[in-house]
Amino acid sequence: MKRKNVKLYNIIFPIWLLWLIPTTWIVVLPANFIIDLLLVVLTLKYLKVENIKPIAKSIIFKVWIFGFLADFIGTFLMLLSNIIDFDYNTPIGEWWYNNITNAVSYNPFTSIYAILWVTVCVVITAILIYIFNYRLVLRKSSLEDSQKKKLALSLAIFTAPYTFFIPTAWFY
Repeated sequence: MKRKNVKLYNIIFPIWLLWLIPTTWIVVLPANFIIDLLLVVLTLKYLKVENIKPIAKSIIFKVWIFGFLADFIGTFLMLLSNIIDFDYNTPIGEWWYNNITNAVSYNPFTSIYAILWVTVCVVITAILIYIFNYRLVLRKSSLEDSQKKKLALSLAIFTAPYTFFIPTAWFY
């Protein structure tokens, strides 16, 4: 009987995939809601908007939902580093594993290519947060167009998933 060599890659679960595990949502969902609400209120105060409470009340649920949608898309983009697969016995496969798959999953700071991959994922997610909020969430709000843009930009900058950069290697 012939025995195959089996290699197990990526046994440790990348921290950015925790978004996909429903049990973590018990903490993540309320925390995200509170952060989004706080950010909406503080940004509206900074913009000197009157009647903050009804505006915040009318948009917060959509801000929260579309923020999660953008985060899920960003998480999928991060997951692509593991989905795109090459034969690990080839030079390109070995390079991909060392510089992208392994680095993105465990510690993006070990490879400039992984840092670039994660940065692109965070930026795309932030752009989606901006677009979703400006084009969909705030479309019918009573805010002026410049205020809508500033609020959407604030949400994009401050709620982008910077946690994608956290090395999983720190946790084992």
